[in-house]
Amino acid sequence: MDIDVQSFAVINLRRRPEAIEIGGFIAGFDPATTSPYINYATPLPDARPSRRDVAALIDAFREHGLKPRLEFAPDGAPAVDAALRQAGFTTEAVHEYLVCTPVTLTMPPAVGTARRLSPVPLQVEAPRSDEDYVSIDAALSEAFAGEFSASADGAARLRRVEASGGAVRFVRAPDGDCAGAASCSAPAVGTAELAGVGTRPAFRGQGIAAAVTAALSEAMFARGARSVWLEYGGEGSRRVYERVGYQPHGTRLYMTLER
Repeated sequence: MDIDVQSFAVINLRRRPEAIEIGGFIAGFDPATTSPYINYATPLPDARPSRRDVAALIDAFREHGLKPRLEFAPDGAPAVDAALRQAGFTTEAVHEYLVCTPVTLTMPPAVGTARRLSPVPLQVEAPRSDEDYVSIDAALSEAFAGEFSASADGAARLRRVEASGGAVRFVRAPDGDCAGAASCSAPAVGTAELAGVGTRPAFRGQGIAAAVTAALSEAMFARGARSVWLEYGGEGSRRVYERVGYQPHGTRLYMTLER
């Protein structure tokens, strides 16, 4: 699975507006944002980069005015960790990833049947209008406590996810805005990455995260994916994902060069 996840990461970065292959790496950049979570690099599976390759990768980030940063499954490219550390990279984070398959997927009860019931059960939807994408982007900004600002570029990125073969799903709040949402990249090498699962604080505890996660997973399996994977941000979210069929499979390493 590590090779599948790493191969997917390479293909997904090639979808960025600007993608550069340098030695054994792919660097993906989006000129519309300086976010390190969008502008980063990953190694090709089983890459064995030289010092020159790493130096060239660093130069590419410097030319874009960005901090050199990588995300990858270390077991999918075992020689990369040491090569980056020799150049001064350090560990930013290590995240476990979970995997769901058609066999393990468990659809949750209808949204709104959990505690803090809403008068009318909320349904998972696909965005249909520009207003929906704007509302989803704003809701995710609020859900992640302002880690990123809601913007026209953010809404456009969500639209590109749908246009490129991925999917966005959300639960509409009673006032018509978005209560919570997530997105999933288009499948590649038989797998797809589900990310950005967020619920606005006022709507937490109603099963929204589980519902959009399960709906997106089901949509990817219908498109031929053999698996869907994601990273979780804490034990609470992990339990949510495990309830709909996600199971531990490996780790992803985040590395940055601070100097």
